[in-house]
Amino acid sequence: MPTKARITVENVSVWFPLYHGSARSLKKTVAAAASGRLAHDQQQRIVVRALRDIDLRLNSGDRLGLVGSNGAGKTTLLRVLAGIYEPVIGRVRVQGSLNALLDPSLGMNMELTGRENILLRGLYNGLPRSMLPRLEEDVAQFAELADFMDLPMRIYSAGMVVRLGFALATAIKPQILLMDEWFLAGDAVFLEKARHRLEEMVRGADILVLSSHQADIIKDWCTRVLWMDQGQIRADGPAEQVLAAYLGQAPVALTEVVPA
Repeated sequence: MPTKARITVENVSVWFPLYHGSARSLKKTVAAAASGRLAHDQQQRIVVRALRDIDLRLNSGDRLGLVGSNGAGKTTLLRVLAGIYEPVIGRVRVQGSLNALLDPSLGMNMELTGRENILLRGLYNGLPRSMLPRLEEDVAQFAELADFMDLPMRIYSAGMVVRLGFALATAIKPQILLMDEWFLAGDAVFLEKARHRLEEMVRGADILVLSSHQADIIKDWCTRVLWMDQGQIRADGPAEQVLAAYLGQAPVALTEVVPA
């Protein structure tokens, strides 16, 4: 019997060191200082507090949307849930199989062929060898890369990487699905195919966490919304209520957290 899906985030903070080697770093420093997100770590380095004191619990059936301005902490939170970033403070517990659609090339070796990457992903996800041909056929058919499947991915165009990355990421059905909005990249015909495949995957997942700037997508796929602001949770509650506050259609205090 499969493990019941559950995510628990307790008092999580994530810090990133700042390096002053470019004008871009200097801009980040100024912006972080203005927002009160600068601090010092144990090595006395200046760090940006990307996430601060995040508490979150998700159970089977939850459909959570993440909203907020650029730099609010949405993608960082997704990467923490996926196990890519490790919290400086606090802990994250994830029960159930997980798939993260965060980057088109996440987990792929650009020196290998598309076909080789499919086989490696299948083995990494614990699929028996008897199921690998079926996985390969499914991904190849959906990505429509023809002979490029047997060429190194480093020669792929950006669009081809997205197609293969999307097809591979959505071929293995998880209990917990994490998604950033890169999955909307691609041509119109591919987007239509992608949406149908995504909707299938979303319906099959026990837990969904989706970050997007598109309110319509959040409304369609999520029942609960987390509004991120400067690395903190500004509001958490029913999708319609929090989206209205985020879009300026209803007032919400800075520190208000709406009960889910």
